[in-house]
Amino acid sequence: MLGLGSWCLANAGVSLATPAQGRTATPAAMPRLTRAHGVINLSRVETDRPQVALTFDDGPHPQHTPRLLDILAEHRVRATFYVIGSLVHRYPAIVQRIVAEGHELGNHTWAHPTLSRHGDHRILSEIDRTQEIIWQTTGHLPVTFRPPYGAITPRQSRMLHASRNLPTVVWSVDPQDWRRPGPAVVAQRMLQGAGPGAIILAHDIHAATVAAVPEALNGLYRRGLDCVTLSELIGWGRWGPEAPYRHRIAGAGSRRTG
Repeated sequence: MLGLGSWCLANAGVSLATPAQGRTATPAAMPRLTRAHGVINLSRVETDRPQVALTFDDGPHPQHTPRLLDILAEHRVRATFYVIGSLVHRYPAIVQRIVAEGHELGNHTWAHPTLSRHGDHRILSEIDRTQEIIWQTTGHLPVTFRPPYGAITPRQSRMLHASRNLPTVVWSVDPQDWRRPGPAVVAQRMLQGAGPGAIILAHDIHAATVAAVPEALNGLYRRGLDCVTLSELIGWGRWGPEAPYRHRIAGAGSRRTG
């Protein structure tokens, strides 16, 4: 078990009011994320709680993401969306809906490059630009990062943690939905290896993946597993403006590497 300590956002006085739907927010200057949690690279959370994190990459998509949000609302499930900054800029209303319905946003870079092929300057530019557009659009600041394709070196993860206080989050369950095997296969693969602390990867840019979600959720329920956001799975509590700036976490556990 890893004691995560406490975390805070530096400018505790900034407003985090959710912007009106369909408009881009203009909040105060983006605060600097500062935490003392020690989580550098995470693929699964070591926990006895019957919880998993369902995560969706590469969106938002103008048709598939709203349909997915409808499904998650029907099942009363919260998920984590690792969004691409350029698409946040293109579809701000969808991103605002994601947040308004209680889901978490994570940073998935601005243009989806293979970061392991690039230097630190490019990595930080991709991440900072995405943090800024998410902050300007929603008044929220992502607290985790996922590299495209999972392609990041241990040194790069340490650099990112040291310079931006963002842990690198990958996954423990991969349905390989990008191969488009069909909804039934995607749902089956999403359930394979799903147990307490699992981080399930999926993509809301594929119609078949969205179609697979109801069966996957039913399968998780049959196993007695609940879906929570990534922050909740780690033990940080609810992500978003309702969370206090200083949030003490005791006894939450996660596996760290790198």
